[in-house]
Amino acid sequence: MKDYLKHDEWCIIEEGFHREYNEITESVCSLGNGRMGQRGNFEETFTGKTLQGNYVAGVYYPDKTRVGWWKNGYPEYFAKVLNAANWIGIKVEIDHEELDLNHCEVSDFRRVLNMKDGYLERSFVATLASGKQVKVHAKRINSIVDDESGAIRYAVTPINFDGKLTLTPFIDGDIKNKDANYDEKFWDEIHRETAFAEGYIELRTKKTGFHVVTGQKFEIFQDEKAIDFQSFPLKAEKYVASQVSLDVIAGQETVLVKYACNLSSENYAVEDLLTEAKAYLKRIAAKGFEKMVAEQADKWESKWKTNDIVIEGDVAAQQGIRFNIFQLNQTYTGEDARLNIGPKGFTGEKYGGSTYWDTEAYCIPFYLATADQQVARNLLVYRWKQLGRAIENAGKLGFKDGAALYPMVTMNGEECHNEWEITFEEIHRNGAIAYAIYDYINYTNDEAYLAEYGLEVLMGIARFWAQRVNWSSHKQQYVMLGVTGPNEYENNVNNNWYTNYIATWCLKYAKESAEKVKAMDAARYAELVQILNLNEEEEFGKFQHIIDNIYLPEDKQLGVFLQQDGFLDKELTLVKDLPASDRPINQKWSWDRILRSCFIKQADVLQGIYFFEDDFDIDILRRNYDFYEPMTVHESSLSPCVHSILAAKLGDKARSYEFYQRSARLDLDDYNNDTEDGCHITSMAGTWMSVVKGFGGMRVKEGQVYLSPFVPENWKSFAFKIRFRSNLLNIITTSEQVTIENLEGTDIQIFVHGEAFDVKAASSVVVALGETQLV
Repeated sequence: MKDYLKHDEWCIIEEGFHREYNEITESVCSLGNGRMGQRGNFEETFTGKTLQGNYVAGVYYPDKTRVGWWKNGYPEYFAKVLNAANWIGIKVEIDHEELDLNHCEVSDFRRVLNMKDGYLERSFVATLASGKQVKVHAKRINSIVDDESGAIRYAVTPINFDGKLTLTPFIDGDIKNKDANYDEKFWDEIHRETAFAEGYIELRTKKTGFHVVTGQKFEIFQDEKAIDFQSFPLKAEKYVASQVSLDVIAGQETVLVKYACNLSSENYAVEDLLTEAKAYLKRIAAKGFEKMVAEQADKWESKWKTNDIVIEGDVAAQQGIRFNIFQLNQTYTGEDARLNIGPKGFTGEKYGGSTYWDTEAYCIPFYLATADQQVARNLLVYRWKQLGRAIENAGKLGFKDGAALYPMVTMNGEECHNEWEITFEEIHRNGAIAYAIYDYINYTNDEAYLAEYGLEVLMGIARFWAQRVNWSSHKQQYVMLGVTGPNEYENNVNNNWYTNYIATWCLKYAKESAEKVKAMDAARYAELVQILNLNEEEEFGKFQHIIDNIYLPEDKQLGVFLQQDGFLDKELTLVKDLPASDRPINQKWSWDRILRSCFIKQADVLQGIYFFEDDFDIDILRRNYDFYEPMTVHESSLSPCVHSILAAKLGDKARSYEFYQRSARLDLDDYNNDTEDGCHITSMAGTWMSVVKGFGGMRVKEGQVYLSPFVPENWKSFAFKIRFRSNLLNIITTSEQVTIENLEGTDIQIFVHGEAFDVKAASSVVVALGETQLV
């Protein structure tokens, strides 16, 4: 755990340059706007510890799979969002001496990510080897208004000398991914050109053929006035720059304002890219940097008005939750149904930036409650558009007749994960996608989605489960063999309880959904019967037989569901008894030792109880929680949030808060020693759930909102907003009362600890010790 970033309600602050943690801070200080993202790298040259990263949404490369030996069904590639051209670069030279903080004496260093207004700011004083001192102040945005652009204000002030300052703003496309399997570069140059104070590079990805034009345009100010200057154009392979040399005097600030854009063939015709990039830069440069920053602040203000969480009495917790919400909003806006959410977003390369089941299991609830309904709908449509590929994926593994297996990792719907225990066995991801459809409809009441898109997906998934189980003559029940559950520290097990349970639920839900569509829109249902080649009597009869006869491992004596067959044959030791030197076990133990141990990476049985909590009473939850949590090492970023929510339901406030803290500050404090690879974007949605579903106890049941809130001991209060259908609600909780403000929409009924309260439009209700006061 690191503790070098200052606690602040609205900012992430690094005071003093921590070279050894620079890649961590780069991840934390990443900026994004849904279309493009940039790690918190320095503009000037830095030869120290760094991971340069600029990423363009939707642009990827099929990096050849690297495995020791091949198995039938293996994906041929691992898709990766590419490190694209570096647009932020500004080479700085003082009398021909290059500014590089790795070779300078650095003082007064301060790096600040301002989450309220959406910008990154950095300042420092550097003493060069010559003894010359310069003060630098840099401010940068990735615009969420002009969401294919970024802008930088870079100011240099000589402190103890008069001399020559040379500024060379550049675009460098000669880059590669740190995680390239064969150290390959993924871009070919198509075109480069320069003009006065501007330059452009057009690159094309190998194999996939995406084109991206990255452009820059700049201006220079002294004494707060634009100055005339001469620029010398520089070109090299995949590189364009403009060199400007200026006479400077001590105490005089020279400011370079750089505008840049990344335009891709995903959004423009290839033949128009360069022309569009020039027009784009001309437009944003005409606005000017200050106006772009002001527009950025206004847009962020509108976002915070609807999705902020306010915590009183705990600055570390306040900073943590705002950081999570900020990064989620930078990563995905929902405006483009072709895009999805990578586990690292735009903050790093690990996991390739691909789509995982994290989106459906953890991110959908956040976007349902904080954004327009269409945002979550687009995440579901994304999977519907890839149904054909999911059917192909299942076909590669021997399934037929429209059975669909959604990929564990994907860009275009095709499986691209190369670890057999994941690709072939971690099939519970299918269930998460079906559950997301249920979650969306339950929250929004958009039942039309079933007829339009949902039933096709549900039937493909149900057909997969119906073929994946087999009848055990010995047990006289259906079983599921050779799977990996959410606990990836168990591979190739039989009858993982969670997988069997969610598979059965999928069969039920597909059957119920078909009946609903049939009753709601008979003509569309008849059309779907033809599209799906559906034999209702035969298929639904098979589904029901599996539902009635599925094997779910359980130990009656202990009163717990068994994670899988044979779990009790393990040596059941507790995490608290592990020596600190053995943690984390995924870095200290052999894989063989991990697989034979009882230790659990993340919620598995408890994941199922979390999803389907209404199926189980509180005593079942408590027994399973008390049995499994002490054996859980929480070495997945997705683990703490589920445990926090379940602990809250059990009334265990201390454990609920402990897991929240671990989740909320996972990246800020680098709990898992991996933030340098990028932030854990999808688990950030889980952090939001820990507050709203955990401390707030928020649920939607039968079309109504239920709350069971409590305040963690060291907080004075907390407040969160949720969009629910036509309403925007603000829920404020203290230890004495709960206030429900109906900010937008019509009259609504809300349940607090099981008691119904009517909250009229534009009014509020205060619930205190069982009494109601209308305001």
